[in-house]
Amino acid sequence: MSLPARTRFSLFAQREVGRLWSVVWVPASVFVLSVIMRYRIRDVRDLRRRFRTLVKETDKPIVICPNHLTMVDSALVAWALGGPWWLVFHYRWVPWNLPEYHNFASVWVSRVAAWATKCIPIVRGGERDQVSKVLKRIQHVVSRGDTAIIFAEGGRSRTGRIQMETIAHGMGRIINSIPDCHALCVYLRGDRQDRWSTIPKRGDSFYVDFEVFRPESENSGMRRSRDFAVQIADRLVQLEEKYFARQATA
Repeated sequence: MSLPARTRFSLFAQREVGRLWSVVWVPASVFVLSVIMRYRIRDVRDLRRRFRTLVKETDKPIVICPNHLTMVDSALVAWALGGPWWLVFHYRWVPWNLPEYHNFASVWVSRVAAWATKCIPIVRGGERDQVSKVLKRIQHVVSRGDTAIIFAEGGRSRTGRIQMETIAHGMGRIINSIPDCHALCVYLRGDRQDRWSTIPKRGDSFYVDFEVFRPESENSGMRRSRDFAVQIADRLVQLEEKYFARQATA
């Protein structure tokens, strides 16, 4: 079922205002990450070359599905894959985000900032009807050419490793609802990130790897969406194992 015209217009206005201001807020965000926090992305040139090749070779809808360890993971993923000015001029690849309402949008200043940076706040564990409305908004923007970040886990991993028991089925539902939608699985981890935290340690360097694929399932409805979510989580576990195997031989 399509969104009401008023909701569609609101999303369009939100996107365009964010696009106009992206020349300010995208480089400013990267300045905070790279200069103030002194973060670095390992092998960033090769990483961005791979991502831009992917962008050129596909016209399929894509949802970005990372692991989740800190509250700035979505910004780190976008920065790692795109770079500030590339994102400004390829604004569809600045992903929509689903921040937790009480963390990012509970006061008017953060709510305005979230609105202007392609965020649609969601209350974790909120009423099913409200969560469904948020997911339908994400379905709408992705089906029209933008991308979105949906963390594979329902929250930051308390163990520091991907936890299959906390997999968010909402990402499977969104990908299932969009014809030929692909999942871009991204594994991100700071060299000094042992477990979850609010933000990574200042001066940390980040390992990033990704893989894109189209989930498949012979089931339908909610079972199909769950299958998609599990397949995405499995791919992330494989990327995680690849990371730790490299660390063991480093």
